[in-house]
Amino acid sequence: MGEVARAGQIIVPGERLTILEAITLAGGVTEYGKKNSIKIIRETNGQRETGYIDLTSKNVFDSPYYNLAQNDVILVSPTKQRIKEVDQQKVFQKISFGLA
Repeated sequence: MGEVARAGQIIVPGERLTILEAITLAGGVTEYGKKNSIKIIRETNGQRETGYIDLTSKNVFDSPYYNLAQNDVILVSPTKQRIKEVDQQKVFQKISFGLA
């Protein structure tokens, strides 16, 4: 989910999948995605845990979240620049429609 080219569910039956493979299947991180703080939400034994992985780090392969588990949720957050642009677009739309 988030700042990837094709957000949505990816089903890979019976295979292991790494974070890099999953992001590749989603079309890659957009130019507005934070590559250094990818959030992984994982449920283990009924307990939800959240972890982060830095795709720009040379230690990416050592992360406990590098190999994904079944039903992991991956969230690529937008950069501050993207948030600013979206906010500016909302203001412009309000002005354009006379809502401001």
